[in-house]
Amino acid sequence: MTIIKAEDFVRSIADAFQFISYYHPIDYVKALEIAYEQEKSAIAKDAIKQILVNSKMCAEQHRPICQDTGIAVVFLKIGMDVKWQFADQKSAWMSVTDMVNEGVRQAYTNQDNLLRASILTDPIGNRENTKDNTPAVVHMEVVSGDKVEVKIAAKGGGSENKSKLVMLNPNDSIVDWVLDTIPKLGAGWCPPGILGLGIGGTAEKAMLLAKEALMAPIDIHKLQKSGANSSIERLRLELYSKVNSLGIGAQGLGGLTTVLDVKILDYPTHAASLPVAMIPNCAATRHTHFTLDGSGVANLVPPTLEDWPKITWQANANTRRVNIDNITKTDILQWQAGESLLLSGKLLTGRDAAHNKIAQLIAKGQPLPEGLDFNGRFIYYVGPVDAINDEAVGPAGPTTATRMDKFTDMMLEKVGIIGMIGKAERGPQTIESIRKHKVIYLIAVGGAAYLVSKAIRSSRILAFPELGMEAIYEFEVKDMPVMVAVDTAGESIHRKGPLEWKKW
Repeated sequence: MTIIKAEDFVRSIADAFQFISYYHPIDYVKALEIAYEQEKSAIAKDAIKQILVNSKMCAEQHRPICQDTGIAVVFLKIGMDVKWQFADQKSAWMSVTDMVNEGVRQAYTNQDNLLRASILTDPIGNRENTKDNTPAVVHMEVVSGDKVEVKIAAKGGGSENKSKLVMLNPNDSIVDWVLDTIPKLGAGWCPPGILGLGIGGTAEKAMLLAKEALMAPIDIHKLQKSGANSSIERLRLELYSKVNSLGIGAQGLGGLTTVLDVKILDYPTHAASLPVAMIPNCAATRHTHFTLDGSGVANLVPPTLEDWPKITWQANANTRRVNIDNITKTDILQWQAGESLLLSGKLLTGRDAAHNKIAQLIAKGQPLPEGLDFNGRFIYYVGPVDAINDEAVGPAGPTTATRMDKFTDMMLEKVGIIGMIGKAERGPQTIESIRKHKVIYLIAVGGAAYLVSKAIRSSRILAFPELGMEAIYEFEVKDMPVMVAVDTAGESIHRKGPLEWKKW
């Protein structure tokens, strides 16, 4: 019988979520370094460089890799010979899930490294933020033994939203389904990342397998050298090669590397069935594993900074510098899809909830909040992390712009924006609206949130403070790195880039 103190378990959960907020798994860093060295697309290579530099900055400063610090996912294997010990009668009423949630609460409200609270209650109703990122999603299994094995991950919404499930017929091709599905995901999952596949079981079991598969270390290059010895290994190698041949590339810009690995778990299934689940992990891959044996709090060993490549990022000499305080629609006619810019001046922020609030006000014929004027301005789709110490704002990378497509006509015609900044592609209707109105859509690199935040010199809330991280802010920026994704003629880098690099 092993006695594990509840306080050690809670503290270990809290420490682990803090740990993964600023440390990429080193296997991911090494795989991304290989992708960087091999990449031939200049714009994809620059995006990968920004992600690597951001990763090292976060490791140095202990600040989040991404502004989306994720929904907390926890896999537990609890030994049947484990006994929990509680410090007092009050805590003795806590369930294992309660203990996990207390650890998550402590991690996300840690004043030394505040993490963004992204979890909302009443998802089809008021969607109110819980303020501490609880509850976690907890998967528990009781197993033989006297230890508690813990796997945790912080899963970002952009990649989670691209999860897919299909119930194939037993003789259908998994490869064909994956290759048909991946291009339809767009770039909102922030490639280059990892694909997790769950095969077999039932629908819900396949999804669970896909999620847990993402927790395994990257080893595809080792597998390429050793060769496949099982059907799963053969499928991994085939999908890794063929998905990368699609040419989607880093951030969907076109390039050689879309996935760094393909991880697969399977389970016995019904003779009539072939359930297949696919869940991508983004450039902010965050997970760690530990085991509690009753000896105390988990010992999480930090990597050394020497594990990161010795590279730095700076804008190219021919990068266009733009003062957005003085910009006009005539000026942006010159900008071309794929062109890099450095923005300076004041921009406004807004994402899902703020757009919805604006739509409601317009529908009622009511004015926008006092002091809020979008006319002739740029909007940045972002939900930042709260600032600490002398920061103007915490990590503040872009969110997926596609979710704002339904509001784009309103924002162009009713409130007068001339530029949008986000990540990933825009839909065909939105691209046509951009062309029609002669406005511009720019992207910042997803997975480089801390690097981007260093360009933000001041921040203040202008409207809807009750929305928390989804409030409308005004940022003053200096040399914020972005790229033209859709120009005023409707040319999209997310269309032409992958076409250029697709191999078949």
